[in-house]
Amino acid sequence: MSTKKISIEDVAKRAGVSITTVSRVINNVSTVSKKNRIQVEEAVAHLNFKPNVSAQRLAKGLNTAVGLVMPGYPGIFHSFYAIEIIRGVGHACEALRLDLIFHITNGYNPLNISNAGGIIFADIIENRKQIESTLAEGVPCMVINNVVDDLKVNFIAVDNVKGAEMAVEYLASLGHTKIATVTGSLQTQSGQHRFEGYKNGLKKKNISFREEFVYEGDYSRRSARSGLEKFLALKDRPTAIFTASDDMALEIINLAMEQGLKVPRDLSVIGFDDNPAGLYSSVSLTTIRQPLFKMAEEAVRQLNAIVGGRRHSAVQQVLVPELVLRESCAVPGA
Repeated sequence: MSTKKISIEDVAKRAGVSITTVSRVINNVSTVSKKNRIQVEEAVAHLNFKPNVSAQRLAKGLNTAVGLVMPGYPGIFHSFYAIEIIRGVGHACEALRLDLIFHITNGYNPLNISNAGGIIFADIIENRKQIESTLAEGVPCMVINNVVDDLKVNFIAVDNVKGAEMAVEYLASLGHTKIATVTGSLQTQSGQHRFEGYKNGLKKKNISFREEFVYEGDYSRRSARSGLEKFLALKDRPTAIFTASDDMALEIINLAMEQGLKVPRDLSVIGFDDNPAGLYSSVSLTTIRQPLFKMAEEAVRQLNAIVGGRRHSAVQQVLVPELVLRESCAVPGA
């Protein structure tokens, strides 16, 4: 007799539906059609699919491990975002005497969640199936840095749209009308939302959106350099640049100065993150602060309350970012 563990993929295949549909049926989401619900319930019964019991073990005090799943990308351990998330999760686990299981994922391989009572996903980047599978197995989940409105999952995020709007509105208040942007990866929700906020900010200030003032970056310093090179080649150059990360903003300041430009007299630059490196740049960086450490800490505390049976309602928090004024922005030509 086969001893293969039945997975959510097996259930979805037999029922002839997607993994998302199986997850929704198991989590009793009302939007599933009657036909699909019946097919999934038949498949669950036929395959004898059992949810993972690690959550129950944690509630009984038999499992004090929290899993942190982080999308893998080049330079992860040099990333301010990743370091702050790891630091915040680790600090909260230490305070609550929880064990931490850290997993870097490419998003495609199944997760071994049998040793964790609850899972924290640091964003959703090509790993949606992993979240759906974890939910279907009955393990409490928390997503950081992503507002999730189509899955029944807990999340804590920052208002990226509002943050970008604040950045553009501040530049406009200084008199800038030629405001460019180097976006983050538009494959990520944060990149999409910050670009959306950039466009909203322009609209609120009655500034025309100009396609040539947009460079699609990927949060890397390399893409920031390419973006500035594009802008400097324009006949009508921007006087200010909003970047979707501080790393990119700092690289733009460095390259601008290499080209003989003065920041902020010739070019104002504003970032997003509040990376401490911005304090020690040749020109201290004006930025939008997102509370990464607080997000990560709160994710652990709320997840611990859920798996321990002390919280029963969903966690859906969107934190407000903050404008931090320093030296890298000024009135055009000042």
